[in-house]
Amino acid sequence: MSDQIELLFSTPAMSEAFSAPAHVKAMLAFEAGLALAEARAGIIPPEAARAIAAGCRVELFDITSLYREAALAGTPAIPLVRMLTAQVEGEAKKFVHWGATSQDAIDTALVLQMREGLHLLIEGLFAIAEDCANLADKHRQTLMPGRTLLQQALPITFGLKAARWLALVTRQLDALQGHCDRTLAVQLGGAAGTLASLGPKGLEVVEFLAEELKLAVPDLPWHTERDRVGEIAGTLGVVAGAMGKIGNDLVLLAQTEIAEASEGAAPGKGGSSAMPHKRNPVDVTAALAAYRLAVGVVPVLLNAMVQEHERAVGGWQAEWAAIPELFRYTARAVEGIRGAVGNLQVDAARMEANLNLTRGLVMAEALTMALAQKVGRAEAYPIVQAACKLVAGSDKDLRQVAQEDVRIRAALTPEEIDRAVDPGQYLGSTATFIDRALAAYHRARSNRKSS
Repeated sequence: MSDQIELLFSTPAMSEAFSAPAHVKAMLAFEAGLALAEARAGIIPPEAARAIAAGCRVELFDITSLYREAALAGTPAIPLVRMLTAQVEGEAKKFVHWGATSQDAIDTALVLQMREGLHLLIEGLFAIAEDCANLADKHRQTLMPGRTLLQQALPITFGLKAARWLALVTRQLDALQGHCDRTLAVQLGGAAGTLASLGPKGLEVVEFLAEELKLAVPDLPWHTERDRVGEIAGTLGVVAGAMGKIGNDLVLLAQTEIAEASEGAAPGKGGSSAMPHKRNPVDVTAALAAYRLAVGVVPVLLNAMVQEHERAVGGWQAEWAAIPELFRYTARAVEGIRGAVGNLQVDAARMEANLNLTRGLVMAEALTMALAQKVGRAEAYPIVQAACKLVAGSDKDLRQVAQEDVRIRAALTPEEIDRAVDPGQYLGSTATFIDRALAAYHRARSNRKSS
């Protein structure tokens, strides 16, 4: 992916988190942490650990040359260790990368980069959640058509739609935070996952290394058991899909014929090269494109889970490209929805007008249920269905037809009919659902502040 195209399908912060310098910096963090952990365990001299850590500064490395050598060596860890060793003076040289293997450095670096990436995604999702929470609360009573199979079904409120987005985003926040707390584990197993090179102090070094890097301690090295990577990949695919769901709702609401909500306007945003009147959805379009790219990468990482014995041939290496791409695409999907929801223009009058387009037919179920309480559903349904046909073939609304229908008037009073066809009276548990979504979000926000 060229740098120019990457600007369209990533964010600056996520691109930086998975840049070549960031990758080298993360591998150096492993090398420094390993030396300090081994010094704590009494395996290498403390002064050697300090010298190695002092050399683990990314600005001391020629990154272009490092990756050029990596193409020949098969792994960036080999040239990195060579260059780091050259930076360290005296007896400390011989303790660089002591007892580790290339995959230990690369996997732990990957985990550190994924941690940064997860934190960036969490930050973006919290911003979306806050905007959705505000919309849900503000538009509790803003009536609009609920649509099933793209047809008007029953009245809902825009607050409920925003609350459903909020609940969806809150679940993604919980999932990502769970990975930060549990899935991100240090990798240190040595050449074949036995830690034989560290003797009886291997497990102690793993624990000290995890402390140095603030990562979880795995029960065993996980060189070719890639469930951690697969779980994070699957979760990011779901996060991207969640953004796609919200984006799809938004782009449908913004259609000219619907026009119930739209992205906020800005100079130079959403124009057409040919049609002066156009204002296209830019943020949502970017989010939907990025979502499709993100979910396309997930199978690569799931397929890479099948790895040979104690070191993979191809599957592990495929992760090096796929994971950064997945994080970049997911970040762009999140950023697109963040921009769209954060500046959303809601047209409550248009929502009400669209709700009235069918002259009350969206209240057919409500009228059926009211009538069914008196005559039973089997009899009520065809009566209301016949009334709906009369509405469709005349200029009358459902209330008028119901008030004139002898069978309906025999069972329901005029007041009961009026109540049955009032959209505001047929919202069910909407208020409770909105409150639940808000409460779950506030818990997530409170937990974030306290963690």
